Amino acid sequence: MFAVIKTGGKQFRVTANDRITTAKIEGNPGDTVAFDTVLMLTDGEKTTLDAKALSEITVAAEIVEQARGDKVIAFKKRRRQNSKRKRGFRAELTVIRITDILTGGKKPEMKKGEASTVALQAGAAEAKAKPAAKAPKAAKAEAGAIDASNLSLISGVGPTIEKKLRAAGITSWNDIAAWTEADVAKWDEELKLRGRTTREEWVVQAQELLAGKPPRAKADQAEQASGEDY
Repeated sequence: MFAVIKTGGKQFRVTANDRITTAKIEGNPGDTVAFDTVLMLTDGEKTTLDAKALSEITVAAEIVEQARGDKVIAFKKRRRQNSKRKRGFRAELTVIRITDILTGGKKPEMKKGEASTVALQAGAAEAKAKPAAKAPKAAKAEAGAIDASNLSLISGVGPTIEKKLRAAGITSWNDIAAWTEADVAKWDEELKLRGRTTREEWVVQAQELLAGKPPRAKADQAEQASGEDY
């Protein structure tokens, strides 16, 4: 007895204990899979083609392994355009073994292979061993604490300038808020800030932040509310 089944856009003639390679089927080795799309069944000299009768036939199989096909190279070149492209592709495949051809509306017993059990046990062990997540920075902000070390909340201080300031020992709003006119001129020249310090009122901004006022830029306000350094 053999049947013709359809899976992955292809048709296969199968009998019990046949081993075939199909397009990828989700599952682990040892899992049972069932094919309901049966196109023909031949038992001895009797051939069944009736759609209603075929709908009561199921082909059961067991996943043997998950594999990959041979590499296929796709090369495309456009003449006189100085353009070419080369890509490799390997199809995801599944090797299965046909275990039974069931008729009369019978359904196979869906079994899970040992690989599935091992994966579940490993997942449970990993979840158990995973440390508890740290409290987010937002909790600190909610508690009323001020992170005066976040220089990026001062409008005009980007990642590059922030690195320069920290390298020069300027690590908090307090340091900038205490600057005098002489300090502003000194750091503007040494760090090559091109007058940004005065133009964007860094000293005033630092004093406002220390007083509890929100940052001037909306993006910085969202950053302060989330407690994360964008």
